Amino acid sequence: MITVQEHLSRIVESVQRLPPIGLDLLDAQGCVLAQDVTSEVSLPGFRNSAMDGYAVHAADLAAAGDAAPVVLPVAGDIAAGNTQTLSLAPGQSMRIMTGAPMPDGADAVVPVERTDGGLTRVVVSASVSVGQHVREAGEDVQAGDVVMSQGTRLGPRQIALLAAVGTGEVRVTPRPRVVVISTGDELIEPGTRPGFGQVVDSNGLMLTAAVRALGCIPFRVGCVRDDAQTFLSTIESQLRRADAVITTGGVSMGAYDTVKEVLSAVGTMRFDKVAMQPGMPQGFGVIGEGEIPVFTLPGNPVSALVSFEVFVAPALRLMAGRPQRETSMVSAVAAHDWAVPAGKVQYARVVLSHESSHEGLRHTAAIAGFQGSHALGSLAVANALAVIPAEVTSVRAGDQVSCHPLGPILEAS
Repeated sequence: MITVQEHLSRIVESVQRLPPIGLDLLDAQGCVLAQDVTSEVSLPGFRNSAMDGYAVHAADLAAAGDAAPVVLPVAGDIAAGNTQTLSLAPGQSMRIMTGAPMPDGADAVVPVERTDGGLTRVVVSASVSVGQHVREAGEDVQAGDVVMSQGTRLGPRQIALLAAVGTGEVRVTPRPRVVVISTGDELIEPGTRPGFGQVVDSNGLMLTAAVRALGCIPFRVGCVRDDAQTFLSTIESQLRRADAVITTGGVSMGAYDTVKEVLSAVGTMRFDKVAMQPGMPQGFGVIGEGEIPVFTLPGNPVSALVSFEVFVAPALRLMAGRPQRETSMVSAVAAHDWAVPAGKVQYARVVLSHESSHEGLRHTAAIAGFQGSHALGSLAVANALAVIPAEVTSVRAGDQVSCHPLGPILEAS
């Protein structure tokens, strides 16, 4: 039997960051930049108004106030999108919209709320300072600036900036394409009511959803029979579109554990018992000319998801150019006692909640129902895994436990 860390280390030492490719901005969402991006333009590209109002010379309104309003003629309108170069003479104003270019000579904008909104003449009841409500050219980004560094993961905010500086395509580490294969004669497709001895392929959907939630691209191949030739031909055909493969089922010590039987003779596959609960039977290796990583996970659904969180997700993040871990562990107080297996790391499904007090934020971890490795009901309720080290022999109410979040932390009622 090997430790969790030994199995994880073997995995992360074997996987490689995917080679960079060029993608359009929207196709690059979720990807990591493979090179710096330098702006060829300034943002804003021209002086423009930050408010709907009137472009003015600030000196003309030095004495303006509620008790002594100033009246200025309105020399014209400037809409957003105006491409003409306009000038404003002293003693005049121009009605201007947010984002519209400032006329030459104007050095401030009076918000429309401090005027009577006049069209040919405007009554202004407030003074303004030079530069007030004006966006200067280049105040956000200067041409030649590195606007985004290699290693940045692209979300909506980053894509907006890249688009604004004129970038249409970027070099990125692509999101890994992950094939999910479920094996077992007992499996039937979701949406079908199972008969006696049949099981819906919930694992396939769960792992496909987990891959998608991680920001990778999943391809589900469900309900592969427990037949060596069928499984071998399936996995060989899927390697053409895969950066990684996940299988579920068929890796224990049973007579029909086809995955283990077939892959034991392929590539660098190795099957181990890992000192963890749940998820003890694990396999990993690389196969094919492209040395595609293959993760063989147990068939029990809780074991499969825990294995994904502990072993697969860190590897996929590294392949995508991301950190191995992207969320911090959360320290919590055990809400009650629970049993711990001897000599194994326990991943207990818990409900993690928090409450504020005068002492600060306090997290509590409560066991999320029945802890069997087949129990989907409690898995669905859980929002964290309490990770109990192998040397710990028991958990008592009030003990500090370290938790791996699976979702939002609940506010204690």
